[in-house]
Amino acid sequence: MAEERGLDLVEVAPNANPPVCRIMDFGKFQYERQRRERKARKQQVKIEVKEIQLRPKTDDHHLGFKIRNARRWLQEGKKVRVRIRFRGREITHANIGRDRLEKIRDELSDVAIVEQFPNLEGRDMLMILAPKADASPASSQSETDS
Repeated sequence: MAEERGLDLVEVAPNANPPVCRIMDFGKFQYERQRRERKARKQQVKIEVKEIQLRPKTDDHHLGFKIRNARRWLQEGKKVRVRIRFRGREITHANIGRDRLEKIRDELSDVAIVEQFPNLEGRDMLMILAPKADASPASSQSETDS
């Protein structure tokens, strides 16, 4: 029947009992499937991750700038990775870095949730902050419009 119509016989469900086949134009089917996948990739939301790098001895004044940038990025819907890099003997005082990260977490608690709690990886201590669901860019824009 497929040859008479100039189409292809395509096995749709080979594991079914009995196997299911359809008569279709297989080239057109593949083309449409690729278009659907391409469209789905375009509509996929890519979350950007911004990074703040600090040292245990970073001054509070500079820390304020970093926190302000992180707040702006979180309000834009981006994730923020906070990295404290220890050099030399600073690694023996990892508690100072943990205190810094907790301070940052407390300052940004109104716009962010902690996605990854502070942990030490080699000479770096990392924490990842994600925007709160109610602090998304769409809701912040609706507040500025009114």
